[in-house]
Amino acid sequence: MEVTEAPPARPARGRVRALADRYVGELARFGSVGAVAYVVDVGLFNLLRFGPGEVLGHKPLTAKVIAVAVAMVVSYVGSRYWTFSHRRTERPGREMVAFVLVNGVGMLAAVGCLWFSHYVLGLTSPLADNISANVVGLALGTAIRFVAYRQVVFTGVTGQRPDERPAAPVVDERADLLDDAAPRGPLG
Repeated sequence: MEVTEAPPARPARGRVRALADRYVGELARFGSVGAVAYVVDVGLFNLLRFGPGEVLGHKPLTAKVIAVAVAMVVSYVGSRYWTFSHRRTERPGREMVAFVLVNGVGMLAAVGCLWFSHYVLGLTSPLADNISANVVGLALGTAIRFVAYRQVVFTGVTGQRPDERPAAPVVDERADLLDDAAPRGPLG
């Protein structure tokens, strides 16, 4: 019986390091854009709820929706032109629609946490509203957004900006992988 050695662990570490290098910069930019959008979101929410005149003091959900909508504009600009600039497509309209839909899901996470805390649990203090909407809800929404931005919104070819891409249509790499794995018939 022949004994074979296990492959060295180095290539696996090399793959992990390559993946980490690939995502760390993107994740750092995502976090930076998110931090700016967070300040806009939290600041506007608190200004509308508890600021001078308490414009929406009695409507916490409306205040949160408005704050998230303004923060979403900040996030889109930062995401498209900085964080995921290497993944932009030539169809910004499609990206924007997908971005709004993904952010709608993220907003539902924050508003849902606020609704549950405020109306079900009866925790109506400024601290409770901020923890439920701007800590728990935003953390959940952020995780949803990062994954969805990469998979649904910014799906262009990595490594090239839209103005540097060839005029030929871009083929989705995932479709090629599926096509290569498909069983071939007698003529294929």
